[in-house]
Amino acid sequence: MDLIMEAEDLTKRFGNHLALNKVSIQMPRGSIYGVLGPNGAGKTTLLRIINQITIPDQGTVYFDGQPLLPEHVMQIGYLPEERGLYKSMKVGEQVMYLAQLKGLSKTEAKTRLKHWFERLEIGDWWGRKVQELSKGMAQKIQFIVTILHQPKLLIFDEPFSGFDPINANLIKDEILALNEKGTSIIFSTHRMETVEELCEYIALLNEAEIILDGKLSDIKKAYKNNMFEVGIHLSDGEALLKEIQDTFSISAEHFNQLEKQLEFNVQLPDSDTSAFLNFLSGKGTVNNFVEKIPSTSDIFIRTVQSKSGHV
Repeated sequence: MDLIMEAEDLTKRFGNHLALNKVSIQMPRGSIYGVLGPNGAGKTTLLRIINQITIPDQGTVYFDGQPLLPEHVMQIGYLPEERGLYKSMKVGEQVMYLAQLKGLSKTEAKTRLKHWFERLEIGDWWGRKVQELSKGMAQKIQFIVTILHQPKLLIFDEPFSGFDPINANLIKDEILALNEKGTSIIFSTHRMETVEELCEYIALLNEAEIILDGKLSDIKKAYKNNMFEVGIHLSDGEALLKEIQDTFSISAEHFNQLEKQLEFNVQLPDSDTSAFLNFLSGKGTVNNFVEKIPSTSDIFIRTVQSKSGHV
């Protein structure tokens, strides 16, 4: 597997607090990778180690096939959850300063900043002070600074915090466009709908350890429980439910009778799926028979509760 980043056995303590305990992840090049977990699980510590803000007590990070080196910071863009713009500086002065810290010449910085300010329709913000901007407006500025030097790896910690739905979608589309051009992206977020929509791989941390990781589609398959959502058009729903229980020794869940439409969930053994569908087809018109794949949120809750002893 071609990896843009790999972490091996990362351990980090802050005094008596164990923030990471032998954490290992592998991030395929060009992927969107979600780093998930409850508050205090170790997510931010992991991201800060990858970005060389924090040094691990043990373990190694590899970037682009090499042990992580100081010069690699120029190929990584990091948008932390806690923003760090200087409130009293004018936007234009600040973005020019930060762009040059990332190695861009003054001329190249101006060219790229003009492109992004026009693209995000914020050209009239150049002469304003950061303290005059809303949280969402400041977030756009920080997003531009994060991506401006065209890094190989982008790290976003709660990137949509402070955005209204329209601007959140705007930034999401820009992130997807960067990924389509080959940029590898790490997300740390509590928004499971973002993970569901964007991430191909995930790692779930809890109490400083990785408790689940891999390709999201594979994880969902592993967590499915043969639960099906059924809709059937027939005259007597109650009689059908009783016959299902008598014939298959299973009970329907969350059933709903709407005129001649019966809707319910049912959990089937693998061997009974075809037989059950054939049975239903003989009772009425089946217009819905869909396997319910668990959401990322369901998997998150189930896994954390299981590992914590709360089932």
